Amino acid sequence: MAEPEPLVFRIAPGLRKLRGYRAAWLRGDLVAGLTLAAYLVPSGIGDASLAGLPPEAGLYACLFGGLVFWLFCSGQQTIVTVTSAISLLIGTSLGALSQGDVARHAALAAATAGLVAALALCAWALRAGGVVSFISETVMVGFKSGVALVLTISQLPKLCGIHGSHGNFWERCADFVRHVGESNPTSVALGLGALALLVAGKRWLPNRPVSLVVLVGGIACVPWLGLEARGVELLGAVPQGLPRLGLPAVHAEDWNALLPLAMACFLLGAVETTAIGRTFAAKHRYRLDANQEFLALAASNLGAALGRGFPISGGMSQSLVNESGGARTPLSGLVAALLVMVVALFLSALLHDLPKPVLAAIVLVAVAGLFKVSAWRELWHFSRAEAAIAFAALLGVLGSGLLRGVLIGAVISLVLLLRRAAAPHTTELGHVAGTDYWADAVRHPENERVPDVFVFRCDASLLYFNVEHVRDRFFERLAARGESVRLAVFFLGTVPMVDLAGAALLEEIHRALGERGIALRLAEARGNVRETLRRSGFAELARIEENQTVSRVIAEWRGGRAA
Repeated sequence: MAEPEPLVFRIAPGLRKLRGYRAAWLRGDLVAGLTLAAYLVPSGIGDASLAGLPPEAGLYACLFGGLVFWLFCSGQQTIVTVTSAISLLIGTSLGALSQGDVARHAALAAATAGLVAALALCAWALRAGGVVSFISETVMVGFKSGVALVLTISQLPKLCGIHGSHGNFWERCADFVRHVGESNPTSVALGLGALALLVAGKRWLPNRPVSLVVLVGGIACVPWLGLEARGVELLGAVPQGLPRLGLPAVHAEDWNALLPLAMACFLLGAVETTAIGRTFAAKHRYRLDANQEFLALAASNLGAALGRGFPISGGMSQSLVNESGGARTPLSGLVAALLVMVVALFLSALLHDLPKPVLAAIVLVAVAGLFKVSAWRELWHFSRAEAAIAFAALLGVLGSGLLRGVLIGAVISLVLLLRRAAAPHTTELGHVAGTDYWADAVRHPENERVPDVFVFRCDASLLYFNVEHVRDRFFERLAARGESVRLAVFFLGTVPMVDLAGAALLEEIHRALGERGIALRLAEARGNVRETLRRSGFAELARIEENQTVSRVIAEWRGGRAA
């Protein structure tokens, strides 16, 4: 008998990989880590600006989150990083609390990361890995598209060299249209040039650090072309070195005020990280533990909070860069984090001359991946109702802001789930010729309906929120058969569970049929369903036996009548 795996390896799968590390993997992990670091630096700076934070906050979040994420994640290619959606959520939600105080804004952002870590840890302890599946992909399509549009309108003023405004998407659009005539021609030319290079690089050099080349080129152009004298706004001073580690200094009441924002960030992070992990797990044929990803999120967000960063999650584009770079294990994420540390310690002063139009171009190209026309096209062809739901989520983001947009998306997902659960599929069964099998007679009319027998099937548990729907469908289909029916068989082979309301439904059907001279029998009830019906007292009204197929039930009923 094999010995159980040590607890430390179950909690920290990265240590297991480290123990069995092969020399042949090292080159791939080093190259992937170097490529990834070149991608993380500009994206971290760009997303920090979206969060309303100084550029070093993005570097610190990637650095301290990346140092621990690899230890706890079960995926091999997933990379934790700052993301555009969460960054913008932080930036738009903390403004009212910080009231323009830069230090307080940074402290609140770090505190939010700490709360995200606590929520992720609770989810891991409760083994709630399946919860992320409750947010439908339809809603996420609309939400991400809304985020892309909000991000775009937030970056266009920076690209044009004009001051942006606050408010929702529509207010920002109106303000941009009013002031677009005040654009700085040099800023526009620089921003559009950077945008063209980034788009070309994405087209012909996919998963290469083109953004780093553009960033360096933009910095080099400042003294060469005298861009500052021409009114091009620069990034400014970026502190060199590492921050003092510790919990953010916020008031006790702030933690309660930050909880809704932290819940939204956790929801987005959990959905994104798990989706990324499942994508690569399916591609590379290994098992992903969705619950373990919660622990990895908790550890990385705690690192980001202690290191003066802000909430982070798995990033799809960064993970793709990691995979294409040749990563063999999660150790590539550690390599990238160490290289980001080198930038923060020794090279951050070089970022002073980064033109903001170039930074805006980097963010805009990253944003383009959130708005997927192909996803909308697929939704439209698959179901107009699904497309309408995605559009409602998009309008929620544009009209109510990102935080409320997340909550609207979550509510829509739950409403969808409850609607489907409250209206399960039901049908009438018919006898398949030449067999003992009974199958759907509505979709397949060739299955024979027995003249005096009605066989009904429900493809879901009988629970308090769907019994009215099942009752209505049962009597509708029975009425369609006319007055010839003398036996009704309720097929329970596809009913995994029955609660007290479900048992009451069967009792109600039994009594209503009895008043009309129609017998009720149950077929293929599972063991737990039979036990529930016996406890409810239904067994006193009708026989409940195991191995009762539809054909056997009908045969016994006919035999009883003949006797």
